[in-house]
Amino acid sequence: MGYRWVVLAVGALAQGTNAAVFLGLPAITPHLREHFDLTLPEVGLLLGAVNLGTMLALVPWGAVADRRGERLVMALGGVGAASCLALAALDGPVVAGLALVGVGLFGASVNAASGRAVMTWFPAGRRGLAMGIRQTATPLGAALTAAVLPVVAVAAGVPAAFLALAGVTAFVAVAVAVLVREPPGAPRTRHRHGVVLSDRRLIRLSAAGGLLVVPQFTAAALLVELLHRRGVPVGVAAGLFATAQVLGGLGRLGVGVWSDRVRDRVGPLKALSVVIAAGFAVCAVLDGAPVWLSAAVLVPTTALALCWNGLAVTAAAELAPEGSSGTALGMQNTASYLGATITPAVAGWVAVSLGWPAALLLAAAGATAARLLLGPTSARGDLTGQPAGTEPTTAEPTSTEPTSTEPTTGQPTTDKPN
Repeated sequence: MGYRWVVLAVGALAQGTNAAVFLGLPAITPHLREHFDLTLPEVGLLLGAVNLGTMLALVPWGAVADRRGERLVMALGGVGAASCLALAALDGPVVAGLALVGVGLFGASVNAASGRAVMTWFPAGRRGLAMGIRQTATPLGAALTAAVLPVVAVAAGVPAAFLALAGVTAFVAVAVAVLVREPPGAPRTRHRHGVVLSDRRLIRLSAAGGLLVVPQFTAAALLVELLHRRGVPVGVAAGLFATAQVLGGLGRLGVGVWSDRVRDRVGPLKALSVVIAAGFAVCAVLDGAPVWLSAAVLVPTTALALCWNGLAVTAAAELAPEGSSGTALGMQNTASYLGATITPAVAGWVAVSLGWPAALLLAAAGATAARLLLGPTSARGDLTGQPAGTEPTTAEPTSTEPTSTEPTTGQPTTDKPN
């Protein structure tokens, strides 16, 4: 196995571990409420602390990764996140809340740096698949944690659950420090991060990603409740949601391979936006139809809404100036996290106040707006600002597989991101 796949495996492990905290902790919400004596809104604030810290730190960590490399950033961030998780095991909701903000601040290092590692090691023709594998680690990590963490909390208490997460995070930090390296001559940024943050192409792509989070998290937050309202037992509805998640994970791999074959990230992203918008619009129209028909449309539409992330992060990294992919990934992820924070509450309010069809139309509107931001389909170069056939400036490694665990040298290759 080439060394680049080792880097991908460690990066995916780090990504999955980070998701275990952000998306896995809600699995022990009842135990957190009981342990800290919190109301439902208060436990919501506690869990939101991780998200707050993450949003604040994504761009700064990306900028540091561009200057110092991903191994230092991921290892330091992992140690910091593990320390904060251990601190959260102490009694007291205030200490736990502050510690979880710290978990987000340090854990954000993984989002930008692990993606940058993939961009550094993989050639253009394999990046879509590689990023798809990395992104698939997110739902897998969340699902595994949702299955295991409640067992730990019941058997040994909430502090033990925090300590278990801390131990896994520390282990991954050590794995990063030992196994992750950069190729000799890997590009370092020559730009101030403000140059990246003011790039109108990246702003549009990031905003489109934030809007695509609307259908993704509308479905994630409301699918089970929507089907249950239509008479589907909770267990069956949860099983359908799990099916959509599995299909979405496979879809992340599939669309990554698709984008590699067509050498285009944004084109498939545009196509997915259209299909997602149409799917949720049809779901809204089918609100009064037989429940089996609604489910037959809603489940695959939800799966599609879960599978676009890898395309967006790959496109962001490929649009970035040379050596600045970490900052670009931080920017793109910040928009996505913002959408993920706002959408469940807004979608829930719309469903209660205006009805479930309105919530589904909100999801369709988010995908439609994303498609409009991505520009006309006929112009391959519209988002990049480059005509077809023009190569971007991002430096990339050669497609030659290393023959040992040492990084290879070579001249960078190029690719058309759009």
